[in-house]
Amino acid sequence: MIKYLLLALLILVPVKLLAADVHYADIAPVIDGDPSDSAWSKASWVDMDQLMLGAQPDEQDFNGRYKLVWTENHLYLLAEITDDVLHDSHPDPLLNYWDDDALEIFIDEDASGGDHLYNYNAFAYHVALDNQAIDIGPFLSKADEKAGKRNVRAYPEHIYSRWKRSLEQPSLIYWEVKLSVFGDDYKDDNDKARPVKLKTGKTLGFMLAYCDSDHGPEREHFIGDVDIEPVNGDRNRGYIDAGVFGSIHLVK
Repeated sequence: MIKYLLLALLILVPVKLLAADVHYADIAPVIDGDPSDSAWSKASWVDMDQLMLGAQPDEQDFNGRYKLVWTENHLYLLAEITDDVLHDSHPDPLLNYWDDDALEIFIDEDASGGDHLYNYNAFAYHVALDNQAIDIGPFLSKADEKAGKRNVRAYPEHIYSRWKRSLEQPSLIYWEVKLSVFGDDYKDDNDKARPVKLKTGKTLGFMLAYCDSDHGPEREHFIGDVDIEPVNGDRNRGYIDAGVFGSIHLVK
């Protein structure tokens, strides 16, 4: 009887998948859009094939996958992106940044999940084609909160990014990112904020997605690596709820 009850619970209750292992890099990759660094040979590809918004693109329009490695000081990302049109129609980096081509990196330092829209419980960095990383921080004042004035800002101290087209396949780009991981105690006005030191055995919430804009003014597709359970039909939940992220486990 107990066996059947346990089986029923497994069917009815969503089960959090085990974290994917991310391996340590003895020599950190150089962030230059060149995927030939030896560190990447230790990592496995993760497909970006889960539709979060818009229509499912064909493989010529968008196709993506990525790898991760880590050192004590940084998490490193290599994304291999096929995108037939690279589009950036909003010249102001802080305006409608989600509607241009961009990598979106979701990270939750302590894998605690939960709301992070106007706080630093987790981050959702939009890394644009100009290599700037943009996210929404906490309201700067009670007056701003009452008026709904968002604190949209760049995070150069968190992200260093470079991408490069393939000479053989111009629609193929390699995008490398060096990420400093900050915890939920990060504050906008704290010049002394220090990133967390990474170590073997640490688990982080993580998800990667791509905003694909072919002609503007809005993105046509939003595709990531996690199958998100929709809320009222909406799968675009990562910028609000860190509970929809996947997770990664740091190993040697």
